[in-house]
Amino acid sequence: QVQLAESGGGLVQAGDSLKVSCAASGVTFRTYVTGWFRQAPGKEREFVAVISRSGGITNYASTVKGRFTISTDNAKNTVYLQMNSLKPEDTAVYYCALRITTLSSVVFTKSTEYSYWGQGTQVTVSS
Repeated sequence: QVQLAESGGGLVQAGDSLKVSCAASGVTFRTYVTGWFRQAPGKEREFVAVISRSGGITNYASTVKGRFTISTDNAKNTVYLQMNSLKPEDTAVYYCALRITTLSSVVFTKSTEYSYWGQGTQVTVSS
């Protein structure tokens, strides 16, 4: 059974950095694409970042490009989202999502394309 567990959220000030993690279990590393999404109160869930199963392709939402970095740790079967220069508008619950695929050079940016989701971790940025 595939399970995802996010961690690392918290309360920070504008301009600070934060790193959130997504640990996957029940699935072999490098057989899936991992995406990060976020949902602010009263808003729809939105795409943040994604990394291909090979790790060679990444994609970011325009609102976070240049500030956020998605990466993987093979040994830990974990995907990270490093968030720098945080802004109050980055405040949201951050979710990681996973889709198993045989394709090594594809990424998915729509929430409907993912089969597995974590429980989410709250990130709050104060001004």
